[in-house]
Amino acid sequence: MIAKLRGIVDSFGEDCVVIDVNGVGYLVYASSRTLSKLTKGSETTLFIETVVREDSISLYGFGAALEKEWFLTLTKVQGVGAKVCLSILSALTPSQLAQAIAAQDKASFTRANGVGPKLAARIVTELKGKMVGLPIGADTADYVAAVEDTPTTINITEDNSNRQMEDAVSALVNLGYPRIEAYRAVNLALAKNAEADFASLIKSALKEFGN
Repeated sequence: MIAKLRGIVDSFGEDCVVIDVNGVGYLVYASSRTLSKLTKGSETTLFIETVVREDSISLYGFGAALEKEWFLTLTKVQGVGAKVCLSILSALTPSQLAQAIAAQDKASFTRANGVGPKLAARIVTELKGKMVGLPIGADTADYVAAVEDTPTTINITEDNSNRQMEDAVSALVNLGYPRIEAYRAVNLALAKNAEADFASLIKSALKEFGN
């Protein structure tokens, strides 16, 4: 099995790239996020997941180890094939995926082509509480590369699941804010004052939107 490729970017397809490794061209499928970071003629290294089917052997490439881990996690959900998974990874960064699952935000997943409301609901339900991190031995620089598109991340703690937080998120959603953004704002507000009452929590969260 191929686990990693290092070579020259030869050409691009709609959802794939050809990597020239010592004269051998490997066709690698990748998310639009990964493809956008590649330049024709430049050297690159991609983490590879080899998917073997009865009628084909396909290579899926990732610019960071964390993105590959999310690919492996998502494809365990019924109805999420490799191509749908790449669509999800094109729409959401690894950090945004973690936030959407923690917030049980189905709408974020429906931004990906091929993901409808039912499949989005299944994803957030089956992956609820799932922690996805770097594989053992991976370079921490890979983590930075995977989340660099989302500079502000959320630290999920047990306190974040209490009733007050859920009520605050619901209140902000009722005011018209997207659920994942409401979750982020409330989370940041709690990080600054974990003892805030409901009214103070809403006020602080609204300030986070202003910031």
